[in-house]
Amino acid sequence: MNAPPDITGLLLDWQAGDADAVDRLLPLVYEELRRVAHLQLRSERGDHTLSTTALVHEAYVRLVDQTRVRWADRSHFFAIASRAMRRVLVDYARQHRAAKRGGERRPVTLDEAAIAVEGRTETLIALDEALIRLAALNERLCRVVECRFFGGLTEEETAVALQVTSRTVRRDWVKAKGWLFQEMHADVA
Repeated sequence: MNAPPDITGLLLDWQAGDADAVDRLLPLVYEELRRVAHLQLRSERGDHTLSTTALVHEAYVRLVDQTRVRWADRSHFFAIASRAMRRVLVDYARQHRAAKRGGERRPVTLDEAAIAVEGRTETLIALDEALIRLAALNERLCRVVECRFFGGLTEEETAVALQVTSRTVRRDWVKAKGWLFQEMHADVA
């Protein structure tokens, strides 16, 4: 995630009330947001109508509407962007499910490569519900999943965003995946 060093400066300017900073920020972060969105959408079903561009734009709109965030740096921005993309994808999945019949939950794993194209809508909703429960128990574990799984951030980038060590991220990632696996399988039983 190599980017010009002025991203942090623009975030701070935006936070200080400079409305033009938001307009100058988008070109600097757009390609990275597209990369993250593309990673998220690559495992969607073939008839999925949400494009990479639409996901980026919807997430960016949600980011621009953030008024309570105290931007620390670019890693923090991309961690929050990961959360915004999660919300967009979950909202989209819920709308898609509502348009269909509802469906039953199925057991799944959190491994990125293992999420099947078929049933992705139900999986994403089940994952979101499990993440809400995880956040109630341990907020940091939830944030690690958002950064790693939804944001495509590395251990090091996640560590910077959450202000912890890479070793802590690695440990939290293992804990979170194990907890989510058990939680999501318990819902089906």
